[in-house]
Amino acid sequence: MKINEILIHHGDDMKEMAKRLLKYSKVEKEIGKDFHVGIKPNLVEAKPASTGATTHVELVETVVDFLKEIGIQKITIMEGSWVGDSTEDAFLVCGYKKLAQEKGVELIDLKTDSYETKKSHEGDLEVCKAPLKVDYLINMPVMKGHCQTGITCALKNMKGCIPDFEKRRYHQMGLHGPIAAVNTILKPDLILVDAMNGDLTYEGGGTPVPMDRIFLAKDPVLTDAWAAKTMGWSLDEIPYIRIAEKLGVGSSNIRDAVISEFGKATRKIDPTTLRGEAKDYGEFVDEGDACSACYATLLYALKRLDEEGKLVTIVENIKIGQGYKGLSFPGIGIGDCTSGCSKSLSGCPPEAGAILKFLKNEDPKAASEEE
Repeated sequence: MKINEILIHHGDDMKEMAKRLLKYSKVEKEIGKDFHVGIKPNLVEAKPASTGATTHVELVETVVDFLKEIGIQKITIMEGSWVGDSTEDAFLVCGYKKLAQEKGVELIDLKTDSYETKKSHEGDLEVCKAPLKVDYLINMPVMKGHCQTGITCALKNMKGCIPDFEKRRYHQMGLHGPIAAVNTILKPDLILVDAMNGDLTYEGGGTPVPMDRIFLAKDPVLTDAWAAKTMGWSLDEIPYIRIAEKLGVGSSNIRDAVISEFGKATRKIDPTTLRGEAKDYGEFVDEGDACSACYATLLYALKRLDEEGKLVTIVENIKIGQGYKGLSFPGIGIGDCTSGCSKSLSGCPPEAGAILKFLKNEDPKAASEEE
């Protein structure tokens, strides 16, 4: 797999999706039989993945099975939950203790791990030793909103590999600089992003958005640039991505990335199951058999519109979904299925940034040109 590749799989069978991407990527060629492989999920707190907070254990199980199939014997799942929460509780609640027992892999609570001082652009940083010792590190973040940085994905997931006192200090340092800097020290070899139902606004979950996709990549900067774009953010709004790029961690150049997509999101959205702000934004939508991918990107765009104080400009509900296919009607539509609307945005699904500009009566193409 090349450094500028992103493999995206849509669908609702996450285990089969992960198997397909891992097989297609041929990453087994870069993992020696005697390697010690580390897996770093996002277990920010003891909440199940259905809340949009944590990495689905099913995805990690698929990766473990893949590693064992290619002959890897030493596998360690490692994480340090956020300050004030118990990693051990998260391992239990999220199904990782059961997984470790069944598969015979090691679990390490990085809160109890020793650490060492590393030089960085932000000065000395303390980093847990366990992730530094592995031969191959797999980063498995959740693509979700964050109350302070806007989004969290691959780059910020490495913050779980530092001691608690250092996590507190990162906030004193402004977060963005040290997040970028720690990625010059901890360099994942592979990134598998859980974007099945990450939270809309908050890293601790509670407002999951069913997006039904995962993606595989090697460059954490490119990964986060893609995640930001998917969620309707520009790179200038997520400073740690730009800083990490300047520090040589990777490239944010999506335009020249090689992006391959597999599968299709066919699961229909049931708006009555949405929670919190996602449910509130759903009040602006007239959905007709909308699939998860299209509906989720619209919700991300409406959230961004709300943050800009412009949600009040939506004076008629937005139509979306396969139920509108082949029909002609007045109003605003999102996605290829609503091409019969008097005003519609094409795409299957359109990107959240393009939807945002469309709803603001700006040129949607500008969203791509800003990359």
